[in-house]
Amino acid sequence: MREMHTGVAVREALTLAMEQDERIFIAGEGVGVSIHDSPLMPTYGLLQKFGPRRVKDTPVSEAAIAGLAVGAANLGLLPVVEIMFFPFITLASDMLVNHAAKLRYLSGGKSSFPLTVRVKTGIGFQAGCQHCHPLEAWMAHIPGLKVVYASTPADAKGLLLSAIFDPDPVIVIEEMGLYWMKGDVPEGNVRVPLGKARLVKPGRDVTIVAYGSAVYAALQAAGQLEAEGVSAEVIDLRSLVPLDKQAVLESVKKTGRFVTVHDANKFCGFGAELAAMVAEEAFDSLKAPVRRVAAPEAPVPFCPPQEKFYKPDAGKVIAAVKGIMK
Repeated sequence: MREMHTGVAVREALTLAMEQDERIFIAGEGVGVSIHDSPLMPTYGLLQKFGPRRVKDTPVSEAAIAGLAVGAANLGLLPVVEIMFFPFITLASDMLVNHAAKLRYLSGGKSSFPLTVRVKTGIGFQAGCQHCHPLEAWMAHIPGLKVVYASTPADAKGLLLSAIFDPDPVIVIEEMGLYWMKGDVPEGNVRVPLGKARLVKPGRDVTIVAYGSAVYAALQAAGQLEAEGVSAEVIDLRSLVPLDKQAVLESVKKTGRFVTVHDANKFCGFGAELAAMVAEEAFDSLKAPVRRVAAPEAPVPFCPPQEKFYKPDAGKVIAAVKGIMK
């Protein structure tokens, strides 16, 4: 184990994968030039290491980037492409939704189409609503796409390695605010399996499920609740598709209460799917209604105080838990 920043852990995963398989290449807007000139950014130095044949700066066209990925995967390569900000994935959606996600199905399961799309997300950078709009629920809704969302440096590395070598298209969501977070990361080609959640904190009274930076809001809330005699179990999903249903349902059956937390909008957010799953498959175990903690129904604001209010925090999680503990 070594301590490193999340951005460096992502770069280590890319480096290990590219050294292991010559079919892997990276493409995206500015992946090899000054836009990523910080040593903490994921593609820093990779152009110098692997050359312009395998690290491709692209035009500012998400549709072209996604089309490149689909075509390369179809020809037997293992593309890893980057979409700079999550809202821009809408411009790539035709290739990802109508082609990448459906090609295995259209082949009758005879062919695989491995490609990885790394996409940045995050709230708290005053980048405005056109650059900040979590869309993981959109991606999870598409049959044929896998979706992962790390909250730690170790998982950022391990999930990306698994994604790159997975036979299906995988959307790897990277939260920008976590690039600068440090944590222990195992050496070598250590992969985190897709579809396996992580128990962050055991508890007995309520289950809190989150992913990305929302995990830390859940953990902070759990710590404060513990001081008041409420034992909260915190689960980090890590993988939205495939989803570790067993981990969530077993926890809810133990605690009898369920709260979901995410930064995306509440309406039709991923927490709604989790709530429906628990209601359908663990209803008899529930002692109280399910609660969802999420962003309000509005675009992400630019104004810093408004943006801070917009992002769900520990206080909102605590309020939700207390509401169902009565």
